[in-house]
Amino acid sequence: MISLMPKIAYQTMIKEVGWTRRKIILVNDPEIVQHIMTAEVADYPKSDLMAGALAPLVRDSVFVSNGEVWERQRRVISPAFSHMRLGNAFTSMAAAIDLYEETFDRYAETGEEFSLEAAMSNLTADIICRTIFSKTLGGEAAQRVYKAFADFQDSVANVRVFRLWLGRAFDDISQPVAVTRAATEIREQIGVMLDEREADTRSDLSDIAGDIMKATDPRDGSAFTREELVDHIGVFFLAGHETTAGALAWAFYILAHQPDAVRRIRDEINIFTEDGVLDIEAVKKLEFTKNVFKETLRLYPPLGFIPRVALRAGQVGGLSFPRGAMILISPWLMHRHEAFWKDPDLFDPDRFTPIREKEIPKGAYLPFGQGPRICIGAAFGLIEATLCLARVIARYDIDIMRPETVRPAARLTTRTVSGIAAKLKRRR
Repeated sequence: MISLMPKIAYQTMIKEVGWTRRKIILVNDPEIVQHIMTAEVADYPKSDLMAGALAPLVRDSVFVSNGEVWERQRRVISPAFSHMRLGNAFTSMAAAIDLYEETFDRYAETGEEFSLEAAMSNLTADIICRTIFSKTLGGEAAQRVYKAFADFQDSVANVRVFRLWLGRAFDDISQPVAVTRAATEIREQIGVMLDEREADTRSDLSDIAGDIMKATDPRDGSAFTREELVDHIGVFFLAGHETTAGALAWAFYILAHQPDAVRRIRDEINIFTEDGVLDIEAVKKLEFTKNVFKETLRLYPPLGFIPRVALRAGQVGGLSFPRGAMILISPWLMHRHEAFWKDPDLFDPDRFTPIREKEIPKGAYLPFGQGPRICIGAAFGLIEATLCLARVIARYDIDIMRPETVRPAARLTTRTVSGIAAKLKRRR
């Protein structure tokens, strides 16, 4: 998808995409995007392509559902996310990093080359596993979920561009066997962890799984069925570790080439910590470190493309479209658009200082989406990423192997074509 975008796509506000079976309209105008994702969100639900790609894994869960189904799911889920109180979750984040530093120390000691993407995926999967189930990734079921998620992403991506250009609106989408096999494995192992969590009656446990199992709809008192619990926990795993892992890998890739930014992160840590201990209050003060991650999300947004489908015929920006047309919103393009950003391809974390952030056109920055469907875990993700960046940069120097081979690819999330190989050196 990324390589198919011509230069004009980074300059235009609205344009019909040619050579497609279904009508596709690319929309970069922030005002129109806000209208579609906020005021008329019911008329422009998530695309049938996205729903079809994720259906084997998350069925009709909150990530892809629409209308009354989505509203009921959000009502039940929202109270459960009170557990995302950062004070509670921060302990899980720090504990996961403590454990993973043992692996990083070994890489540094041996000079071993490793996959930066795989490392970040493993770390963030452990964090979300601790947050959802109060257990580490080390268990067999959790490890099998982690491995199956990697297989799912690699397999499901193979059909997306073909379907986008040649598919008809609302067609059923058959997935490769590898996708359905991985989704089945994920759902089975999430079910195992759910059963284990339900059987654990310790009174001091506080996690998302426990909260969502007890949650009910405030309107009618109904709770999620077991299958619905698996659906939504699958979403939490996907959104809670896959997106952050990819963005962190890109952040470290960038920082390996930005010694001045690394120095500023380390200086900031020294200012706001005592004896190098990063508690939650210190992390909240690491503004430059947080802005490094926000700028990474600008350059490499987790969702490069957000397709919406029109449930009725209409007009947008002077272009008419029939029912079933795709309205293609692209954070990848909007975040690098020449009309919204000075030097759009330049890494510049100071864009997000209080003064300069006011210069960003409203709605031009949407790494977490916007409107009623904005990512419910955005605050969690920012704290998690800031802590990970600070802890790793404070402890290690990072070298990227063969950086000229690193190219972005729009899969389920913005990943690389062939990975990011790295080596670590332990700082004194």
